Amino acid sequence: MNCSFRKMRGDEYYLLEDFLYEAIFIPPWCDRDVPRDIIYNDPKLYASIENFGSLPDDLCIVAEYNGTVIGAVWARTVDEYGNFDNETPSLSISLYREYRGRGIGIKLMKEMLDLLKSEGYEKVSLGVNKENYAVKLYRKLGFKIIGDGANETEWLMLKSLRQA
Repeated sequence: MNCSFRKMRGDEYYLLEDFLYEAIFIPPWCDRDVPRDIIYNDPKLYASIENFGSLPDDLCIVAEYNGTVIGAVWARTVDEYGNFDNETPSLSISLYREYRGRGIGIKLMKEMLDLLKSEGYEKVSLGVNKENYAVKLYRKLGFKIIGDGANETEWLMLKSLRQA
């Protein structure tokens, strides 16, 4: 699949609500839907999109296919699930379901990692459910598990962006 990647425009920030909802991991054994209002009822979840674009380190790259945004990866330095410290941006990534499993996510991540490095960041973090298959993807990209995340169901992962 031939996608293009670019920075998200300000008039597209509203899409982050959809992508945040799509990013919520639902284990295969779970037989119920997650209510959409969880985004607004969970302060750490909402922090990843709240007033996006208002902070100097808010960065977002989108994947676009046939003129439609189909995925996004965004970085912020706020108190959200993947937060490591006040200087390290944490990542969130999501693709619409029908575009998963095609290598788009790894390309999105590589684009963001290159951008963060070019912006002078030394490291980047993320939080991921311990059961999420994406843990393997993040490890492949050089993220290391450094311990539990915001709770015992989540890993906190960190990647150095310094030159090797």
